[in-house]
Order: sequence, then C-alpha cells, then structure tokens
Amino acid sequence: MERADVILCEHGPQDRPAVFGPPDSVITADVAGDLPGALAAVDAALARGAWIAGYVAYEAGLALEPKLAALLPPDRDGPLLALGVYSGPSAAGPLLERAAREAADVRLTTPRPILARSAYDAAMAKVLAYIAAGDCYQVNLTFPMEARLDGGTALGLYGALRRTGAVGHGALVDLGVGPVVVSRSPELFFKVDAGGQIMARPMKGTAPRDPDPQRDAEIAARLAVSEKDRAENLMIVDLLRNDIARLSRVGSVKVPQLYRMETYSTVHQMTSTIIGQLRGRPGFGALMRALFPCGSVTGAPKIRAMQIIRQVEPAPRGVYCGAVGWMAPDGRADFSVAIRTLSLFPGGRVVMNVGGGVVTDSTAEGEWEEALWKARFVKAAVTRP
Repeated sequence: MERADVILCEHGPQDRPAVFGPPDSVITADVAGDLPGALAAVDAALARGAWIAGYVAYEAGLALEPKLAALLPPDRDGPLLALGVYSGPSAAGPLLERAAREAADVRLTTPRPILARSAYDAAMAKVLAYIAAGDCYQVNLTFPMEARLDGGTALGLYGALRRTGAVGHGALVDLGVGPVVVSRSPELFFKVDAGGQIMARPMKGTAPRDPDPQRDAEIAARLAVSEKDRAENLMIVDLLRNDIARLSRVGSVKVPQLYRMETYSTVHQMTSTIIGQLRGRPGFGALMRALFPCGSVTGAPKIRAMQIIRQVEPAPRGVYCGAVGWMAPDGRADFSVAIRTLSLFPGGRVVMNVGGGVVTDSTAEGEWEEALWKARFVKAAVTRP
C-alpha cells in the first residue's frame, strides 16, 4: 500500500479543509509507559510554536487512567498515539482534487462482521445484566468488520467515501506508522477557540434514512421524540459536562443545544452541544487526561463502562473511538470522535468498527441492526461483494 506521509483534516483552522505534511517529526507512544513522555513532547512542541496533528487510539484511555491501566491489551495493530509536528497547515484543495481523481481506481469489498451474531448476543446479555445490576447506566458496545482494498490508494478511498456528502470531520491520517486512517466522522469530540472556549457535540440516537421523503421525515420525527434515544443522549451530555468542568471556570459549563436533529447521507443523528470557558490554556496532555476518550463511545459512568467494554469486546478498538485532529500553538484545537472510521493495513486489509449505546431497554436485535445502519457510509466505495 502506497503511503502518502500526510494528514488531511476537513475540520481545519477557520473551519476549512487543511493539509499537514510532511511532518518535521512524529511523536508516538507504543506502550503505556511511552504515553507520559509522548504527551510531554507534544506540549513541548506546541510551546515552541509548532502545530500538531494526528490521532490518539481508544486504548490510550486505558493507559491514562490508573484504575484501567492493567486492562490495556498487549496485542494491538498500531500505536496508542501518533502525532506529527508541523510548522503549520496548508490549503487542502489540490489534495482533495487528487483524492477525487484516484477514487475511480478504488476496489473495495463489502465489509463483513468478524464477530458472529451469537457472540454479539452473548456480549449484549452481559452488558444488560451489568446495567440491571446498577453497575452502569449505559455501555457503548461495538464490533469489528473487515473488508479488502483490492485496488487503488487510501487517498482514493477517501475520495470515494467523500462522494456521499459532507460530514464535517472527515480526515485522512498517514504518518508512516501504524494503519492509514480514513475517517468520515460527523462527531466533534472537542473544539477550542482562540478565546479559550471549549465545545463538545456528542451524538447519541441514530435512525436509518429512507429513500421515500415522507417516510424519511417520519423516521426523523420519531427519533426526535424517542424517550430511549433522548435518555441515551442525556446520559452522555451529563458525562461530558462533568469532564469539561474539570478544566473550565466554575459556572461556565452550559448546554446551549439539546437533542438537535442532524441528517446525513445514510442516517439521522441526535446531537447535543456542551460549552465551557477553560481556565488558562491547558496543554494537549491536560485535555486528554480530562476528556479522553469521549463519553459517547464509552457509556456512563465512564470508568466502569470501559471496564465492561474490555471484558465483552474481543479485540482492541485501535483508532476507532479514539480522536483525530489538530492543535495550534495558541491553544486552538479541533478533534473528532473517530467513528465511521476505517484502518488500512499492509496487504489491503481494512478494519472498521460499528456499535452504539446500550441502555436498559435495548435489545440485541435492535442494536445489531443500528450498528449495521452505521456501516452504510462505505457503500459509495464498495465495488464488489
């Protein structure tokens, strides 16, 4: 697989697509013991006036929390953290044009679940038992799918997926280490502006699109008033309010939008917005320790949910459910939640995960179907079964 040594973020500075690369250096953490030094190196680079861009894998959240560190899986297909150091971003227009041209050469097989449905049902039963016992209010349960890239490039695959329309937080990450990451995430993890305001926009509550406009509108209307989906969303809003409050001025954390409906090419999503005013200018390491991983991909309470996830999910998530984005030396930052995300490995193997929040009235059938809805975003790139 051809490596591009570049990062493309459609959620770049000034909310415009930007390209970072090639990097002046790459900061990585492969094991838990590497993570403190890597975070310190990132903050030192920012203090020198550099920009950083790249990803943090979901399992870094285990390494960052002493209560979870022993759960870190030893066999993973990539680093816990991979961030490039740059003098600054450049315009993305030429790379996006190249992505569109290379899309014609992409040959991707249909992604298939790796996990048997019976194994998923068993995991669901365990999660529901923990919720019934009062261990958790919600657990985000996911499973992996695999495909093959039999032709074309990662950039071309990104271009093919981009044909389905804007998602707000699309990204391509190729730093020459670990997998190449192709993400079409619609979800903001956190954004920090020049004045120190932080914003998060978790997504919880999903329904599939319908080609008939009337039925599609009815589906969106039902989702908007669904007690289950609103409860699921509110649990995560409360979790993120608490996380953001760790770094914010007292009284500044607010929820200006609750249960907002957003529509994408394949699904309707329920989204809420949380804002806060940061105390001073916390570095990248402080932001990660307070916020990572995003509560929308763990469940609540976060630590107990992550313990349960490690017990019931058979494989590491990797970049999926981690964070992809950039940070500027003046404290501005924009990181997405790495959902709707594919990891490309040498030899053409492609791994993507799907899942959703499980609450007390969830069913295995309903959650399995919702997860498969979320995989529909790859249809634009699939060229054979």
